Amino acid sequence: MLDRSESALGIVLRSRFYRSAFLSLLVAGIGLSAATPQLTLFLVRELHTPLPVAGLYYVTNLAAPLAGFLVGRWSDRSQDRLLWFRICSVIGAAGWLAMAGSTAVWMPFVISALALSVAGGSMAQLFAACRDELSRHPTRAENRVVATVRMAFTTGWILGPVFGSWFGGVFGLRALLVATAVCVFAQMIPLGRQRVERYDAPPAETPDERRRIDQMMPLLIFTAVCVLAMTGDTIKFGYLPIYMAEQLHVSDAMRGAVIGIQPLLELLLLPVVARLADRFGAIRAMTAGAVLGLAGNLAYALSTSVVGLFVGQALTAGLWACVGALGVSIAQRLYPEGVGTASGIFLGAIPLGSAIGGTIGGIGVAAIGLPHVFFIPACLTAVAIVGFTILSTRESTHTR
Repeated sequence: MLDRSESALGIVLRSRFYRSAFLSLLVAGIGLSAATPQLTLFLVRELHTPLPVAGLYYVTNLAAPLAGFLVGRWSDRSQDRLLWFRICSVIGAAGWLAMAGSTAVWMPFVISALALSVAGGSMAQLFAACRDELSRHPTRAENRVVATVRMAFTTGWILGPVFGSWFGGVFGLRALLVATAVCVFAQMIPLGRQRVERYDAPPAETPDERRRIDQMMPLLIFTAVCVLAMTGDTIKFGYLPIYMAEQLHVSDAMRGAVIGIQPLLELLLLPVVARLADRFGAIRAMTAGAVLGLAGNLAYALSTSVVGLFVGQALTAGLWACVGALGVSIAQRLYPEGVGTASGIFLGAIPLGSAIGGTIGGIGVAAIGLPHVFFIPACLTAVAIVGFTILSTRESTHTR
C-alpha cells in the first residue's frame, strides 16, 4: 500500500469513518464559528457586562490545554477512541445551553472554563481516531487524508459567521447559543454507533514517569513554538477591523471582504500544504508556514491601505493552512505513545495562543498603537521560525 500513489479524496470517500468525521467537523465548525464572534456582543448586550470585562472572557481559554491533556490521557486508556469524543460533545452541548441561559456576568466565565474547555477535546479525539485508522491502514497520503478531513472544519468557519450574524439578528443571541448547542450535540450523529478501537503499537518497555515526561518534551516544545506563531490571530480579529474603520475609513463591505478572505484561502491551501509536506517533510512545511506568518504580520504593521491588509491576510492564510493540515499530525508523531494526549495538548494550545494574543494585543495597542502592534506578533513568529528550524534539523538528523 505504501508503494502506490493514492488519492486522499478517494481514501476519505471509501471509508465510512472518514466520511463521518468530515460531516461531524463540518457541523461542529458551523456551530462554533456562528457563536464565537458574537460572544462579546452577548456579554455586553444581554448581560450588560462592561466592555473591558467582556474582553477578559477569552482568558478562560487558559483552561483548554489542561482539559485537553486530561481528556487525551483518559482517551489513551480507553478501548474505544470515540467514547471521549461523545462525552466531550455532550458536555459541550450542555455548556452552550447553560451559556444561553446565563443571567449573571460570572456565569459565562465559569461555563467556559469548566465545560467549553472540555468540549474542545471532541475535535482532538476525532483526530486521534483518524491517527488510529491511519496506523492500522497506512498510506503515503496520510497528510492529505488528515487535511481533507480538516477541510470540513475550515469550511464550517467560512459558513458559520454568516449564519450566526443572520440567525442572531433575526432570533436573538440567546437563540443563537441554543443553536450552537444543537450543532455541538449533532456532531455525534454522522458517526452513529461506530467504534474506532485504540491502536496499540507493538509492545515496548513500559517507561517510568520520568522517561514518559522526557518522551513528551518534543511535543511540548513543538506546541509552544506553534503558540508563538499563532498569537497574532487574536490581535488581528480584535484590532484590524478597528484600524480599518477608524484610520483607513474602509467601508463595511470591504472590511468584511478583508476578514473573510483568510479562511477561504486557507481552505484552498490545505491540500497544497499537505502535498508539500508529503514531499518535503511536515516540519519543513510548518517552517515555511511560519515564514509566511511573519511576512503577514509585517504586512499588517506596515500597511497604509487596504491592499496591504489583503496581502497580509493571504500570507497569514498560509500559516494557518500549515497549522490546520499538519499541526495535529506532527504532534501525534512526536508522541506516538499517546496520540490522544498529543491531539488534546496541541489543539488545546490553539485557545491558549488566543488568550496570550489577546493579552499582548491589549498591552501593545496601548503602548505603540495601531497598526504597529503587529510588530509584536511578528517578533514572536520570528522566534517560532527559529524553533521550527531547530526541530526540522533534529528530525533530519534522527531519520538518517
